[in-house]
Amino acid sequence: MRIVVTGGAGFIGSALVRHLALDLGAAVLVVDKLTYAGDRRSIAACEDKPGFAFLEADIADGAAMRAAFDAFRPDAVMHLAAESHVDRSIAGAAPFVHTNVVGTFALLEAARGYWNTLEGEAKAAFRFLHVSTDEVYGSLGPNDPAFSETTPYDPRSPYSATKASSDHLARAWHETYGLPTMVTNCSNNYGPYHFPEKLIPLIILNALEGKPLPVYGDGSNVRDWLFVEDHVKALATVVRQGRPGETYNIGGKAEMRNIDVVEAVCDLLDRLRPDPAGPRRRLITFVTDRPGHDRRYAINPEKIGRELGWQPQETFATGIEKTVRWYLENAWWWQPLREGRYAGQRLGLLETGAKAG
Repeated sequence: MRIVVTGGAGFIGSALVRHLALDLGAAVLVVDKLTYAGDRRSIAACEDKPGFAFLEADIADGAAMRAAFDAFRPDAVMHLAAESHVDRSIAGAAPFVHTNVVGTFALLEAARGYWNTLEGEAKAAFRFLHVSTDEVYGSLGPNDPAFSETTPYDPRSPYSATKASSDHLARAWHETYGLPTMVTNCSNNYGPYHFPEKLIPLIILNALEGKPLPVYGDGSNVRDWLFVEDHVKALATVVRQGRPGETYNIGGKAEMRNIDVVEAVCDLLDRLRPDPAGPRRRLITFVTDRPGHDRRYAINPEKIGRELGWQPQETFATGIEKTVRWYLENAWWWQPLREGRYAGQRLGLLETGAKAG
């Protein structure tokens, strides 16, 4: 297959590109704007593979996207490019609207124009996979059933609101124009090459450096954790076997409170690289909660398992050990990011009277 992957230098995108190019032998065009969270080092192993190409561009640039489709002639688009950090969306929502909403619109239009030039089997086989988040569904109570594909949308942050908007666009382009789109909504990903602003890499790196380990509120917020390599295998399955117009929820079957995740990371580091100053749990620091912080997310992945045969292969215990070991062994990747792009500072706190934008 020939596949366009947007956001392919980001965390999930780079894992997907590595899976497609190295494991499946697909020809891949990566389209990435290379914002602060994009890093070509994450896909360096793919650069010399047959059919691999890289385009530094903004997906909101319709002309650039049309030219890319015409030149590469893809069989599928896997759309992951997005601004994705809730705290950053609270501090400034404009980039989220630009990339997640305007960018998705421009990409859908470019794909529709290209798809309309195809004929016969090529047109019938073309797919557009829009990759989204469980955060569009809002917040669950402690005893509520997990999110399913029919759960009503109830986004609570600028990030999740823009992702909800892009989901609706993808579905509308299928219903209105016939473009063979599909949508996936996933739970919290973790794993190698994760930008240090997110919870798990932040805790790993702060703990290694003896810095405070910030936990929002009382640490009781619950997330369903999905190892990134399991997620990208699910995405590859959906793009090859999924039905146009359908949504597939992808979860790790691993609900955990944030405090339990942080303590698990501390204990792993204590075992793998002991700190002479004492157990890492001593560094845990409870901080003011994020505005509008959803209490619980949980994904019901029965549909993708039943229809497409996908199941997560990693438990949280196996996935988190692989992740911690990767960070211990790959300071070459994360150290420059900590020194140049993000040093671990708190994001997303608004001063009284401040406006996001």
